[in-house]
Amino acid sequence: MRQILQRIDARTGLWAAVGAVGLGLFVALEFAARGYGIEGPLTTLVRETVLPPKSGPLLYAGLALTMVVMTWRQRFIALGTAIAIDLGFLLVRWALGIEVTHGHPFGNGALWVVLGCGVLALTRRTGPERVLLLKGVGLGLVLIAGRKLGDTWLVITAKSRPQVLDPYLAAADHALGNPSWLMGRLVTETGAIGFNFLDTIYGQLAVAAVVVALYQLRNVAVERRFPRHHLVRTFLLIGLLGPAIYMIFPVVGPVFAYGTGTDHWASIALWSPQIPSDGHWAVANLWPETPPPISAPHSIPFDTVTPRNCMPSLHTAWATAIFIHSRKGPRLLRVAGTFWLIATLCATLGFGYHYGVDLIAGVVFTLTIETAVRTYDRGWDPAGLRLTAYGTGVFAALLLSYALLPVQMGENPWLAGPLLLLAMLSVIYGYVRTVARWDTAHVPVREPQPHPEPA
Repeated sequence: MRQILQRIDARTGLWAAVGAVGLGLFVALEFAARGYGIEGPLTTLVRETVLPPKSGPLLYAGLALTMVVMTWRQRFIALGTAIAIDLGFLLVRWALGIEVTHGHPFGNGALWVVLGCGVLALTRRTGPERVLLLKGVGLGLVLIAGRKLGDTWLVITAKSRPQVLDPYLAAADHALGNPSWLMGRLVTETGAIGFNFLDTIYGQLAVAAVVVALYQLRNVAVERRFPRHHLVRTFLLIGLLGPAIYMIFPVVGPVFAYGTGTDHWASIALWSPQIPSDGHWAVANLWPETPPPISAPHSIPFDTVTPRNCMPSLHTAWATAIFIHSRKGPRLLRVAGTFWLIATLCATLGFGYHYGVDLIAGVVFTLTIETAVRTYDRGWDPAGLRLTAYGTGVFAALLLSYALLPVQMGENPWLAGPLLLLAMLSVIYGYVRTVARWDTAHVPVREPQPHPEPA
């Protein structure tokens, strides 16, 4: 019993420390953003309590995560309250003649209810019920605030990294046959239908993650506790660790460095691009028709608007995490997880947002984080520690090869291409094998206590 209590105290302390670090990062980015003359994540979050939010579906997804700790009656009340508040905002805007030109006309209600649940937990709940409701509120706010934090960080990467390393990845991508150029031509040929279909999948990745997370957390309201491991934790760590690599390896992507930027899709997109046109910053107008020639790479100057968000591909990383966590769900969820992964890979390449080598790094990145989290849950299992160290080494080796050997990789595709794929497959194989051994490990069954038979 003492060991169990010590483990609970250690886990509580760890996540309290993680929460404190996250809050500190949130505040630090607010000040950093103001230093660059832009809105910080805290300012954006406060504004969306009244103004049209950038992503209404994201706010309702955050509310859905908060509601996992509620009874069905409480869920209907919370959802009904959020919808009623949104209808009130719509009526006020209509009465005042305010037209919503940016963002969504809904979502404020969801944010109000999530914040209201936090106030309710602090003022009207006590003991375990307060803790459980606060965990639900924290889960919803992690999704909402994480998105705001990420958006601010991307702007900071653009303003703080004037030089980008796209020529390095463009040269290395020859080892894989320039998949972004191939998929770019394919998506371009599908026209508005293909582009907008993939764009919807690409833009609502967080909503797909919430669907999987809701399945994993479906019993929280009944059991009054969260499962040991679920998708939200992996998603959070990917979002916290991945953007740091953007500062180390700043890249903007083929459509920006070698194309016309957002202008390439402007004529067929259903809504206006959020990133201003920056085609004039391109090295040359080559994407997606002609891959750039292999030459000695060097860093190039770029604008202060386009995010440096390519290496690794976090959309690939998150889609991989969704795929992994959907494996133990029902058939429909497994099919959806597979579909979302394939569609996201097609979009990241076909839109020209990423190089093929970004995707390989993204897969290795996710599997390493997922292994580390599950290893911690198992008390620092030695097999998990070895795989985490191996995945970290492979990821570091990928970054070094992209930076130091891009020309050699591009000039020897029949050697470099298979080696890149084998490096990724080795991590996949190690993960599948380790997890399979964990899942089939013998769990001791408590022997029934003897019951004396009546005479």
